Amino acid sequence: MGAQAITNEDLDAAQWEADPHADQAIEQILGPWPQPLLKAAADAPLAASAKEGTQASPIQERLERIRALNKEITAWDCNDAVANWKPTAATPDYLVQPLQDYVKAALPRPPDGADRERIARAEKLFMDHGALSVTILFCASLPECYVVPDLASVLQATGQLIHRAEHRIRATGAMIFPAMMEGGLTRGDASGIAQILKVRLIHASVRNLILRGTPQAAAAEETHEAIPPLATIQDKDDRHEALYVHGWDLGEDALPNNQEELAYTLLTFSYVFLRSLRKLGIPFERQEEEDYLYLWNVVGHYLGIRPELTAGTYEEAEKLFALMQQRGREDWERTADKRNDPRPALGAALISAMKSAIPWAVFKPFPVLLTRELVMPASARELALEESVGWISQLLFVAILGAARWFDTQARRWFPNFSIARLLTRVIGYRLTCRLLMDQTRDLVVPGRLRQPIHALIEQWGRDPDASKWMNFLEDSLTTFGKWEPLDPPREG
Repeated sequence: MGAQAITNEDLDAAQWEADPHADQAIEQILGPWPQPLLKAAADAPLAASAKEGTQASPIQERLERIRALNKEITAWDCNDAVANWKPTAATPDYLVQPLQDYVKAALPRPPDGADRERIARAEKLFMDHGALSVTILFCASLPECYVVPDLASVLQATGQLIHRAEHRIRATGAMIFPAMMEGGLTRGDASGIAQILKVRLIHASVRNLILRGTPQAAAAEETHEAIPPLATIQDKDDRHEALYVHGWDLGEDALPNNQEELAYTLLTFSYVFLRSLRKLGIPFERQEEEDYLYLWNVVGHYLGIRPELTAGTYEEAEKLFALMQQRGREDWERTADKRNDPRPALGAALISAMKSAIPWAVFKPFPVLLTRELVMPASARELALEESVGWISQLLFVAILGAARWFDTQARRWFPNFSIARLLTRVIGYRLTCRLLMDQTRDLVVPGRLRQPIHALIEQWGRDPDASKWMNFLEDSLTTFGKWEPLDPPREG
């Protein structure tokens, strides 16, 4: 089965499938939840409930085990470290067998053996367009990711994006950079696979805490009743505790972080990137697009996504992405009267983080204006991106982007690689990268051995290999001459 053959029935089934390998590991590590679960006290704040002991007993031991797991897998700083992992004297006994089984099941190569040449070509495409890649990540991939209500609900449940927006952004970069860097998915001394396998365990932990049990057990129940909330969540609550008390409507939302949602998220990083390049007038060649999708499908393999939920061509990806978004919107419209919409707050948090990286008040709305340009109109409405923008900023943005597209069209008759649109998005990418991803006080959550190579890679993005000398000089005049380095927050005004 390929993406072209995917039906609503297939995606319905995918909503009740998660990640058996990672879920089994987390089940063995955390152990069975007490039955029956503690009585809900949904009107009491989480902190008060924990203080009184009403919620503490079933969760605290599991939090300690999650912390021990996170500490243990910090040693997975490269792909070989995962493949050769062995417990030490300090490894708790409850981690040993689950992690051994998980690594054995999750690490094998993709079923087609992985075409190293295609992967290498796609890696080069990502890195040659590094600054542009970051701009599209912020202004297209992440916004489209938050459009699906069930995904947004998980993020909102913990305040992980609304109150920790920049942390969430850096956590996303912590997986993308190692996976996209040279050899990330093919070399033992690289770290792409290692970071991905950590993410799978994080997803499985989230599912286990929300469901207060395994997704496989939840899916097997004859009636899918709602899991009741146990307390109200406050802004500063521990995110793991918040997941535990949040509650979940299985009948309406199926499993959290299910196969359909994972496949959709993968498309926001692969297909949406390619779609954005087309919208900007700087598309890849067809073979380059398919190589790029192939690379992300290999990432999907290591994330535990079923291969039939991935797409090999732009057209397949476009069709699958549209179907998944349509399903998410229909589900939301069917149940919207029962709950608050989490998406506008998530969109506002992301836009606020981007604005914080832009100096000069007149240019601060540019990220939201570019996001409107790159996402689908319905997505912009659902994220409430139709906010009021000053007419000077809006007129300036429209004039600059319109002029860039006109000049690009004319100049490419003689200079195929000429692109003012690419220059403009790289300038925005400079601010977002150096302010939000290179913040030395809140660095990317990656192994220490990776930080210097990632920073060294970003430093090289100061030169656009596809641009002429004078275009690079113009870009430097708008960003910085020489290496790209961390930026302090811009002053207001």
